[in-house]
Amino acid sequence: MVTKSTFGPLKQEEFNDELFMTDHPIRILLAKIGLDGHDRGVKVLARSFRDAGFDVIYTGLWQTAQSTMLAAMQEDIDVVGVSLLSAAHMTVMPEVLRHRKELGIENVPVVLGGIVPEDEHRLLHEMGCAAVFNPGSSIDSIVEKFKALAAQRRRLSFDEAIAGYKSKNDAALGQLITYIQRDQLDNGWTPPDGSAKVFGITGAPGVGKSSLIGKLGKAMCEKGFKVAVVAVDPSSPVHGGALLGDRLRMMWGEPGDNFFIRSLSSGKQYGGLGPQCAEVIRALNGYGFDYILVETVGAGQSDVAIRDVVDKTVLVLMPESGDSVQFSKAGIMEIADMFIINKCDLPGADATEGQLKSAIDANRQICRVSTVRNEGIDVAAEHLLSQ
Repeated sequence: MVTKSTFGPLKQEEFNDELFMTDHPIRILLAKIGLDGHDRGVKVLARSFRDAGFDVIYTGLWQTAQSTMLAAMQEDIDVVGVSLLSAAHMTVMPEVLRHRKELGIENVPVVLGGIVPEDEHRLLHEMGCAAVFNPGSSIDSIVEKFKALAAQRRRLSFDEAIAGYKSKNDAALGQLITYIQRDQLDNGWTPPDGSAKVFGITGAPGVGKSSLIGKLGKAMCEKGFKVAVVAVDPSSPVHGGALLGDRLRMMWGEPGDNFFIRSLSSGKQYGGLGPQCAEVIRALNGYGFDYILVETVGAGQSDVAIRDVVDKTVLVLMPESGDSVQFSKAGIMEIADMFIINKCDLPGADATEGQLKSAIDANRQICRVSTVRNEGIDVAAEHLLSQ
């Protein structure tokens, strides 16, 4: 079993191999739909599912039924959990199930948690909800129900997924990526060549990579381009699960057909990426996307694996994140083709830019951005599009 590391991060051999014996943890999505004002309870659930070894995607507050089910399709979710505390379940759940059918993912079970009168449980089951949980339900019982539902879910066969991929069916693309993640490509199938430009977006935890990608993706889509995102988050070395939280910062308004997001957990892989990440990128490229943005886990100085799977690497910094000596060090600073200083609404942006300019080659572009104020996004997007 894994023990707590006293000095720094866990090393490769310190991972609990028993927790990683399966290459395909259960993938669930937790969503808050409607106008609920807080999400404390669902965040507790998200951490509990992570600790149970699940890959958990949380999409945040104020989502719509459409955005929730589109996320479930792209992420190839095993079970969707909807949290409703506003007593709107008899209005919201029919919309959720309608979008599920329209997207062709009726085999994905949907579970409701909220304040639901007992006499309405039967109606919700007849409507198509796989389970209903009221406040006070034990976390253990919820986890076990999700496991049972995930085990019963029918997936497309590999041949069906390939056929759907060829016909540009996004639901089939989502399931094919799962086959790729599990290293289950039959008959040596490889995707066709594509012409996408692939950018790696890397940087330390907390610099705002996900929010930046959401803004850049929107700017690119508004120019008529098809954009895919591969977002990698770390797996727990203690429990084996992962909380995949990047997506919630990338979703903007009603979803569009030309913006595809897939969240990956890092598993036992180091360097900032996850297993089969390069193969997932190739599949997205062959599908016909114009641009692919690959977000690493929160990176350290030596996390440079991203440069091997992308055309260009963008390093995201924030004010007061280093000085000229720090910026001159080997490793991640060396591999960047472009720098974006995010959160330039904070103090210290001018000093950080000056220190960075004194440490790097003049031919490497520096952009200043504030995703909070929506400043500099178009300029940064234009620089990417011109590469």
